[in-house]
Amino acid sequence: MQNEDREVFLLLIFNTKMRLIAIHRCSIGTINAAMVTPREVFKTAILNNASCIAVAHNHPSSDPTESKEDIEVTKKLLKAGDILGIPLIDHIIVAAHTDEYVSFKEKGII
Repeated sequence: MQNEDREVFLLLIFNTKMRLIAIHRCSIGTINAAMVTPREVFKTAILNNASCIAVAHNHPSSDPTESKEDIEVTKKLLKAGDILGIPLIDHIIVAAHTDEYVSFKEKGII
């Protein structure tokens, strides 16, 4: 994902013991956007019996700073997770060609 030339949005699915049980590629977008809907994210989470989820995507620009759209998608996923009982525990943005990343949990956004 770090060396992709387009945004790739991943879903990480955890069981009740916080063990990673699945990774799903939800969306492949353009150089600056990936279409993500709560429906697609949580369909996969439910089918995999997720206890909680995290999401991650890359920024091909090499700048991991979260965009307004990244924050909006995260808020939608948080609300959907609350309703479904499958909490979103983090959203991570990875910068292309670097070791830089942003964790929404670490920044207090989640």
